[in-house]
Amino acid sequence: MHRLDDLRAFVAIVDRGSLTNAARGLRRSLQSVSRSLAALEREIGVELVRRTTRRSAPTEAGIALFRRVKAALAEIDAAALDAADKHAEPAGLLRISSSSAFAPLYLIPVIVAFLGEHSAVELELELSDAYVDLVERGFDLAVRIGALPESSLVAKRLADLRRVVFAAPDYFKRHGRPKQPADLARHQCIIRTAARENDAWPFTIDGRLRKIKVGGRFRTSGAIAANEAAALGLGIANAPLWQVRPLLDQGRVELALTRFEPPPIPLNAVWPASRVLPAKTRLFVDFLATELARQKF
Repeated sequence: MHRLDDLRAFVAIVDRGSLTNAARGLRRSLQSVSRSLAALEREIGVELVRRTTRRSAPTEAGIALFRRVKAALAEIDAAALDAADKHAEPAGLLRISSSSAFAPLYLIPVIVAFLGEHSAVELELELSDAYVDLVERGFDLAVRIGALPESSLVAKRLADLRRVVFAAPDYFKRHGRPKQPADLARHQCIIRTAARENDAWPFTIDGRLRKIKVGGRFRTSGAIAANEAAALGLGIANAPLWQVRPLLDQGRVELALTRFEPPPIPLNAVWPASRVLPAKTRLFVDFLATELARQKF
């Protein structure tokens, strides 16, 4: 019978690309991990991993075994954790990474409510607009905006974020309201130089995504600066709805071209696939999804 420790060592070697990295991740000695791999290969009777001085790569037999064993270990860990969690209050430090603009507006209220219900949980929130390495940086969870790149992370969709075009009521009163995306050519548009779309704004036209070239006298790298300039009547701006919801609720801006909105931007919670979620993390993800479902994105 294969020992679970040997199987875990094998999965970690394939996941992390070397015996050294696997030993570091498992907090075992290099010799211990090497013995586990040797014992597993000896018992099965085939080479599972080819070792070089720099890297360890799975053989064809190793890849086949890895796919099945990794899923089986995840089920075993999940079952054990579920059994333990039924009688355990969530506790410990929960480390989260999120966007510096989104988190203060939408995550902080959820965090405050969550910590109010779970007194044994501590929470650390790091704000970054870069995609940090969760495993390397020791994060339990990240909340990310935008399409996710191919990775080994597990994702849970939290919301879909609308992208909108807007301006101050006074601007529309003075210059008229665009009826078609092409009408933007006759308007002052506020360009966000740091945005992916920049001066080519996406719209859904006749069922297809198209980009419309826009221009104007004011350009800025700052999202808040662009939104405030629009609220003060300088021109028409383009942004995620969540960024301008306060301005919209205050009546400082109005939406335009809503029937031409592009597909929404996904908002996801992500965590390492190799990590079984402890109670504190699973409860927070569920709590966050429930709270964000009440928002008007």
